[in-house]
Amino acid sequence: MIAISGLTKRYGDVLAADDVTLDVPAGSVCGLLGRNGAGKTTTFKCLLGFARPEAGTVRFDGAPLTPLTFARIGYAPERPALYNWMTVAQHVELARRTQPAYDEAFARELLATFRLDGRKKAGKLSKGQQTALALIVAVAHRPSILILDEPASGLDPVMQRVVLDLLIDAATNGAAILLSSHQIGQVDRAADRVAIMRDGQIVLAGELDALRESSRVVEATFEREVPDLGGLDAEMRIERVGTSVRAHANGRADAVVARFGALGALGVRVLDRSLEDLFLDTVDDGGTH
Repeated sequence: MIAISGLTKRYGDVLAADDVTLDVPAGSVCGLLGRNGAGKTTTFKCLLGFARPEAGTVRFDGAPLTPLTFARIGYAPERPALYNWMTVAQHVELARRTQPAYDEAFARELLATFRLDGRKKAGKLSKGQQTALALIVAVAHRPSILILDEPASGLDPVMQRVVLDLLIDAATNGAAILLSSHQIGQVDRAADRVAIMRDGQIVLAGELDALRESSRVVEATFEREVPDLGGLDAEMRIERVGTSVRAHANGRADAVVARFGALGALGVRVLDRSLEDLFLDTVDDGGTH
């Protein structure tokens, strides 16, 4: 549903997006992760036509972005784009008048869920309430494409869970969702895919389960010393501490377990890596990419 190919954007001497290529299929939530300045927001701006890239293409369901595409897109920026002088109800009414597929019952349900007072002006809302209002405006027409930059910023843990459940439900119903967040736990819960950016480039991307599978670590302890590992050292990253060894198995955990067992290891265990582990390994200046 969302297809980005070779997207490149410069701001002066800064290469903010460097040959970014990413696909987000229908029915999927893709978490876009990266440190501040990695290029996530620039990628979003180029996706939506707010910035013009030097190279690359963007397609929504196979077609380029046009004004009519916005009838199928829901966008919530990192800083909610609200009119401080307008009330909550007026923002929702604006969405009703501008979105042909606006779902009034759904909008009322969301207002009640987030406990927003329709009479209150946007400028008087808390940060979390402004985030909630921007999200309601973005999703009230039940878009098939959602592009969300920190959609749970400022919300309490209960409301963060509501947002994630909302995204999961939208994906279950066929939406393609591209989500940026510094809260890795949020992405871990909602996303089935992940892309990690560093210095304007996507340096790791794929289905989350497959990435976890390929990043498993096998630990083993030997009685006296770590024996010759028979070429494993050349195939994968190996860490030795005394009589213990850790092998970053590169998707071959079962084979590494069997090798350690054949070498007489006293104990062997396989460790699953968290999304946070994957993220830190990928963006760390000293990490392996």
